[in-house]
Amino acid sequence: MTAAGPLLDAHLVVDRGGFLLDLPLTIGPGEVVALLGPNGAGKTTALRALAGLLPLSAGHLTLAGRELDHPGRRTWTPTEHRPIGVVFQEYLLFPHLSALDNVAFGPRRRGLDRQQARQRAADWLGRMGLTEHARRKPRQLSGGQAQRVALARALAVEPALLLLDEPLAALDARTRLDTRAQLHQHLTAHPGATLLVTHDPLDALVLADRLVIIEDGLVVQAGTAATITAQPRTDYVARLVGLNLYRGRASGQRIRLTDGFGLTTGDRHDGEVFVAFPPSAVALHPGQPDGSPRNTWPATITGVQRHGDNLRIQLTGPIEVAADVTPAAAAQLRLAPGQPVWAAVKAAETRAYPAA
Repeated sequence: MTAAGPLLDAHLVVDRGGFLLDLPLTIGPGEVVALLGPNGAGKTTALRALAGLLPLSAGHLTLAGRELDHPGRRTWTPTEHRPIGVVFQEYLLFPHLSALDNVAFGPRRRGLDRQQARQRAADWLGRMGLTEHARRKPRQLSGGQAQRVALARALAVEPALLLLDEPLAALDARTRLDTRAQLHQHLTAHPGATLLVTHDPLDALVLADRLVIIEDGLVVQAGTAATITAQPRTDYVARLVGLNLYRGRASGQRIRLTDGFGLTTGDRHDGEVFVAFPPSAVALHPGQPDGSPRNTWPATITGVQRHGDNLRIQLTGPIEVAADVTPAAAAQLRLAPGQPVWAAVKAAETRAYPAA
């Protein structure tokens, strides 16, 4: 954010009866903020409130110095008069219009004549590398091409705020990889504020400058990717960044978790703490191991799934834990659901930090 303050300054309070969203949100010029959370956390509600599809129950929404929604002052700006561009998950291109006319639609609605709007659309398609596809209808475009047309359409209105609703979710894995890199390039060049709503942590880590994570309508953690991945504070965030996470009471290097079970860490603390470690830090043994691990316990395998080049082993016992092992190690240990094993984690591979 600049010294002049954020481009978007909002406190989104939306009461939908059985659900309350209470989300403070600021985004600076040129900044990309990713909004993440489990299903039902309030991401779509936030998106709809920003776009003007849901009125605020309380709070405020100011964009580029202009108050768009303030229930206390009876201020309300309808969608079509907000300086906002949106890329929807399914893109929602007009099927009867060419790529060029899809992109020109917004500028026409904002007052440009047909020739000016089509020239701006042609410029944006050129920036997206789609000049040769300008006359094609959406059904004639690949998924990646359609996504870039949708992005060009959103940016062609020169929005102060760009809203991206799961913009890569409809793409296959290969197309997603290429399109994510292209999207990052275009977002870097966008002078306005950008809010990316996504379930995919990789999209957030690659595309966003800052992450805001919500659960049950409230912010549970916010900050840079490095801060959040280093110190997750809820089970959802821990799963998102691929860590095992527990809460307990520390006394020096010993942390008491539940039912008398404890872990030894390399960090010294006193009081309530979180302790985290990656699944790759968990070693599995057919019997109780000897040697260097400071933390060992008996466990039972509850699940085995492919996870990248490894296998992700889910275990229950005094704590539930995920372990990553190579296929060769899994075959050697004959790992299967229901099998008893011993888990071990070295104290040096754990990280403890205050819970407050």
